[in-house]
Amino acid sequence: MRPLTPLGMATLGSGLIAITYGLARFVFGLFLPAIRGEMVISPTMAGVIGALPFLSFVVAILAAPWLTRRAGVRASAVTAACLAAVGLLTIAYAPVPLLLAAGVLTCGISTGLSSPVMAEAVHRVVPSGLRGRVNAIINAGTSLGIALAMPAVLVWADAWRSAYGGFAALAALGALAALLYLPRGKRLATTSRSRSEAPRVNRTQWLGIVRLSGLAGLMGIVSAAYWVFAPDAVLTGGGLLPRQAAWMWLAVGLGGLTGAGAGDLISRLGPALSHALGLIVMAAAMALLAMAPGHFPLALASAALFGAGYMTLTGFYLVRSTQIMVDAPSLGPVWPLLATSVGQVAGSPLAGRLIGSEGHDTTFLLFASLGLTAALLSWGLREDRQASPRLSSGPA
Repeated sequence: MRPLTPLGMATLGSGLIAITYGLARFVFGLFLPAIRGEMVISPTMAGVIGALPFLSFVVAILAAPWLTRRAGVRASAVTAACLAAVGLLTIAYAPVPLLLAAGVLTCGISTGLSSPVMAEAVHRVVPSGLRGRVNAIINAGTSLGIALAMPAVLVWADAWRSAYGGFAALAALGALAALLYLPRGKRLATTSRSRSEAPRVNRTQWLGIVRLSGLAGLMGIVSAAYWVFAPDAVLTGGGLLPRQAAWMWLAVGLGGLTGAGAGDLISRLGPALSHALGLIVMAAAMALLAMAPGHFPLALASAALFGAGYMTLTGFYLVRSTQIMVDAPSLGPVWPLLATSVGQVAGSPLAGRLIGSEGHDTTFLLFASLGLTAALLSWGLREDRQASPRLSSGPA
């Protein structure tokens, strides 16, 4: 098998991320109204179930660097895709909320494994000058998965079980592609250090990752309300039709493709301004939805803005973390992505509880305000310009 080119790595990586993030993790909110219609699930219970993939993500992403060092890139990626298939099938055939929750939990494990594995694969396959750009493109694969949910909703309407069965089949194809094309060996071509040896990270790098992770946690809290409850807001609170919510999710996916430019954005604007801009865009999306949940064009605009803001921010965390921990590509993304998920674990049930007591509009405005507060705190990232003289996000 010929080695992957940077373009091939970007294509395969974005496809796997589309499955493990887009389909296995984030489209749950789109199908939540139909699931709630079939099963007796309260808003609070929906928030708890919606938090489960974020919770299992926390455990999986902590194990991912160790698994990647021990099993190698190929085996780890295949494992992630297979777990996505199992979780999606469990959701498709779940007769009760408990099994539904188990499937959602399994999907979160696949998500947690996939990002560090892909970062390691990029480090092995892609020349250093292109790694930031390829990592950002791979991260934007989440948007492709979300966009795929739109035709699924239009074709299957309320038949959410059939949609999840189709997603499971795509996950199986992703596992096959990883088996065929990803590098097999365990040792990096760029270092003689043993693969099982933990990478060395200095104090300056750790401080940079801590600053990044703190802001990522706040972003996770803010984003959780939209991922889990935005479709419910426009359907229940705004009176839109399910097919209109599907178009809204397509807008999230298409808007999120702008996240592929996160590496170049950092090069042009610097880390502090890039991060603040992403949060402002995401907060604007949430405020717009709160003010006009029943206005279809504005709901589409809100979705596109949210996708652009969220995917730019997650791309930012991936690229910056691999830049800061330049010699530990599978370890770097763990902490900010972990912090994002911890924030989402807290944010999802909090949003569900607020929606139950205060309604969708007030809840989304409160979460938008928190996003603007986090944007102001982005100023602390300006210090990371000097975190390491070796930082480079690739050609601009």
